[in-house]
Amino acid sequence: MSQSWKNVLISPDSTIIQALKIIDTEALRVAIVVGDDQRLIGVVTDGDIRRGILNGLTLDTEVSKVMNTSPVTACANTAKKELIKLMEEKDILSIPLIENGCIVGLETLNHLFEKPVYQNPVFIMAGGFGTRLKPLTDNCPKPMLKVGGKPILETLIRSFISAGFVNFYISTHYMPELIKNYFGDGSQLGGSITYVHESSPLGTGGALGLLPSSLPQSLPLIMINGDVLTKVDFQRLLVFHNENQADATMCVREYDYQIPYGVINGEGSKIKSMVEKPIQRFFVNAGIYVVSPKVVQSVPENHKIDMPTLLEQHMRDNDNILMFPIHEYWLDIGRMDDFNRAQADIHTLGLD
Repeated sequence: MSQSWKNVLISPDSTIIQALKIIDTEALRVAIVVGDDQRLIGVVTDGDIRRGILNGLTLDTEVSKVMNTSPVTACANTAKKELIKLMEEKDILSIPLIENGCIVGLETLNHLFEKPVYQNPVFIMAGGFGTRLKPLTDNCPKPMLKVGGKPILETLIRSFISAGFVNFYISTHYMPELIKNYFGDGSQLGGSITYVHESSPLGTGGALGLLPSSLPQSLPLIMINGDVLTKVDFQRLLVFHNENQADATMCVREYDYQIPYGVINGEGSKIKSMVEKPIQRFFVNAGIYVVSPKVVQSVPENHKIDMPTLLEQHMRDNDNILMFPIHEYWLDIGRMDDFNRAQADIHTLGLD
């Protein structure tokens, strides 16, 4: 039984953001909603929250609006073998242990098994010039700039390795030798690195056409920009992609924009309503993707194209292109302000 299960208990009037903090902070990846005397009311997972966000709920919404009120449970004395079988049959990662309607424990697959290893390729875009970060990038590719004492790219690779990913491909263009000399074949980090070189910039999508034919033909590939600092749950992202049989999945972030004026709605010259400084919410591209082998193989060698355009082409072909909302920390280190913020944030993220 997981020993820290009491740390994930919350009340039904807690907010989604409070549940998120528990899911992100604790290793159990779930929040348990309980009433008086620890009576089980519901369970909240990362997927429940992301579906709620996609349906328009805000992080201040009560967690009762997204919780699963009929979770799979087991008796406290259920054998380990039966718990594993039940979780595999129901395709779930945890089971609350119940006695007389009250939660007395929590069992998870991560606790019962060793950490899984994923052979899915991880393709990192590291060829950009980093023009907006000059003069720092005059003699150093942007992904090799140090944040918290080590290169951004190293922090990113280590995050993937911690999540069980070991098969890396890195696309280079600007000062490729600095990247290759630093990481080598990746064995010192516990993974394998293969490099592909863009003789001229091909865009984020075009680099897919340079990947070797030895790439696993049955596994989705995760793509990410090499200048991103994030705590995205890559395992959950891959599960989402596979469960929904997606051809491609784009990670998106919610972006709020407040109009600095009162907005007037009218018909002809008659005012119908007035809204003072309304906030508009959008989903924006976070530069992280999961793509199927079908999408990878659709890109010819040395064909210049960016990822949004590539995905639009597949949307026109009626392929299953989905979005995965991320609520975890995410920072695209594109400007000097972002670089300075990353230096301040890295020590609180557990990534340094």
